[in-house]
Amino acid sequence: MPAKVRPRSTEERQYTSWDRARLSIVVPIGVIVAVAIVCIVVTVLSSAERADEFSVDHERQLLSRAITSYGERILREVDSATSTDVAVRNIRDNFNGRWVHRNVAEWLESFFDQDLVFALDDKDQVIYSLAHRTSTDTGWFTAARPDLAPLIDYLRGRTTDTQSLEKAAAPDDSPNRQAVLIDKFGGQPAIITAVAVGAKVAAPDVRVPIVASVRYIDRAMLSDISARLRLEHLHVAADGPVAAGDYVYDLPSSTGHTIARLAWTPRRPGAEIVNSVVPFIAVALAGFAVLAAFVLRYMRRTAAAISAGESRLRHLAMHDPLCGLPNRIFFSERLEHVIEEVREGRPPAAVFYVDLDHFKDVNDTLGHHVGDELIRNVTLRLSHTLRGDDLVARLGGDEFAVISSIGDDQEKMMAMAQRIISAICAPYAINKQSIVIGASVGIAVIEKKSGGAADIMRYADIALYRAKNEGRNRACIYDAAMDADLSNRKLLETDLRYALENSALQLLYQPLVNNSGATVVGVEALCRWRHPERGDISPTEFIAVAEHSGLINDLGQWVLRRACIDGKAWPGITVAVNVSPLQFRRTDFYDMVIRTLNETGFDPARLELELTESTFIGNAENAEAAMIRLKAMGIRLALDDFGTGYSSLQYLRRFPFDKLKIDQSFVRSIEKAADAAAIVHAVVSLGRGLGMKVTAEGVETADQHLFLRAAGVHSMQGFRFGKAVSAAEISTRLQTPASARPTDEIAAFAG
Repeated sequence: MPAKVRPRSTEERQYTSWDRARLSIVVPIGVIVAVAIVCIVVTVLSSAERADEFSVDHERQLLSRAITSYGERILREVDSATSTDVAVRNIRDNFNGRWVHRNVAEWLESFFDQDLVFALDDKDQVIYSLAHRTSTDTGWFTAARPDLAPLIDYLRGRTTDTQSLEKAAAPDDSPNRQAVLIDKFGGQPAIITAVAVGAKVAAPDVRVPIVASVRYIDRAMLSDISARLRLEHLHVAADGPVAAGDYVYDLPSSTGHTIARLAWTPRRPGAEIVNSVVPFIAVALAGFAVLAAFVLRYMRRTAAAISAGESRLRHLAMHDPLCGLPNRIFFSERLEHVIEEVREGRPPAAVFYVDLDHFKDVNDTLGHHVGDELIRNVTLRLSHTLRGDDLVARLGGDEFAVISSIGDDQEKMMAMAQRIISAICAPYAINKQSIVIGASVGIAVIEKKSGGAADIMRYADIALYRAKNEGRNRACIYDAAMDADLSNRKLLETDLRYALENSALQLLYQPLVNNSGATVVGVEALCRWRHPERGDISPTEFIAVAEHSGLINDLGQWVLRRACIDGKAWPGITVAVNVSPLQFRRTDFYDMVIRTLNETGFDPARLELELTESTFIGNAENAEAAMIRLKAMGIRLALDDFGTGYSSLQYLRRFPFDKLKIDQSFVRSIEKAADAAAIVHAVVSLGRGLGMKVTAEGVETADQHLFLRAAGVHSMQGFRFGKAVSAAEISTRLQTPASARPTDEIAAFAG
């Protein structure tokens, strides 16, 4: 019977797998390394050849520049010997051969090692010559005349072709005109220089003498260049082949033809490169053998490390580096998974889109390091507030999102959202700073018929937008009507922009009266908008649209300017203008107010700016500085809706307010709730103790009037004393004070 096949053990299977890995990984690596070594050898050899070529070319350029520099130096030497006032006088004005011999010719030959020196008169005749420190007969110059012709013609102005001439950078104050020529002289390569003595200062029609010198490119000059440039065996080569390894350079004249063959033994850095790399290649080959052994040994360990590294990289890619929460990528993947589970029959879930209110103000005023620490604190509070199976992620900036399996019960969702808001809104203590921010939450339910992740996030975003529009620090659950509401807000924004551009808004004024109600002491400017199709639109609605669309600054400027223009007709009373927190936080707000006052001519002492507590949240330092500047101009500041915030006492102690305005919610309750009456008494006492005037808003009944007057309120406003009316009606009322008096009953009390 056939033998049974023994099953392979786990160890055997591992070794078989390892053999396959060795063939599929190690062998290709070995081939790659071998090819790499061959490429290195080829690269080294080609690099050595290129290095040799570059070295020879570099030495040739150095030699060419050295000969050119010789010419420039010789020209400066000749110019220095002939440019002094004495030289010009003895050479140009009254040629003195003896002086030229002693002071120019011998100077140039003795100190500057010139081979030949000539002096030509104004007719280009040689009147003096010196060769090797010995005066010579000038008659031989006829044979040398063609070699000097290009220089003489240029210096005499008979030609303007300077392509064959090298002009040195002579000093600007030199009186001479000069040029240098590299060419053959008397059949030998030489550097020929010439200067027209005093040519720059002579009259245009005066021909001046010329002093010329010749320096042969001989063994002495080449030895000097060889020593300076380290060119070995630099010499003039005869026609025919040169020594092996030497390089021949055809020295060109200034006109381009060859005047000499110079040869030298160039440096060969390529050989040094090869000699230095060969040992390295040998060591590399030996090291490769050792490396192969180590690769085989540590292959498994490396694979495990790579796997662990991949896991860590994935964690870093899926989590926020600042707070450690899952990021938008992780959140999107989880949201897609939850949507799929709900479609397969799991209970509904919900997404909570959380946006921090006034976080930007913290970054701008306290710095990003405080903002980062605030994000970490918010992360801890969210993590402690949510249930164990809920996922909280940071989507970026000041935006967070939560996926919860809480279901679709609206009461439970709102309760959870309120816990989130309460946790975030509690004060933070960071760097000895007490920081208060808010939070708005948009909620979207994940059901079987819900769309994809993008749809769910859009629904949550729309709900968040609604929460912010309704006053922030609240939560809203998405419903289909919100889409229509969002579209309506977009249309309303367009219409508001048109209304601002075409002055279609109206400014009404509500009177402020003294505590007896008999005298109008001020007015509050209130913006109204009557839409041509929708009728009257609530200020709460269109101001929120203006704040979210960026139109609030244009709207605020229009209201302030209109109020100042109208208020000029009512001397003796104040004009109060409400200021949006977004408008007040702009760095140019103070400049805008002062510019408006100057352009309208309105008295700053009669302008009163009404600010709410939300203006100062996260913006205390900048707000205080702006208020001090406004106060310095005489402008009055009022804290509006006092008592509705959560840190009013802090603001009263810190900021320079002139007036407190008791919110109308307390005024309406004083007849029904004892605590409301107590709060009003406390606010009045607080205001008086701080030296501030107190105004009560929303006074509608005689009982409210009597109570507030007895409590010590300085001024009041409300339907009891008049609703908001046009500027013309205010003017009429001020002209007939009797119309401002209260009812007979109150009048009797006032009396």
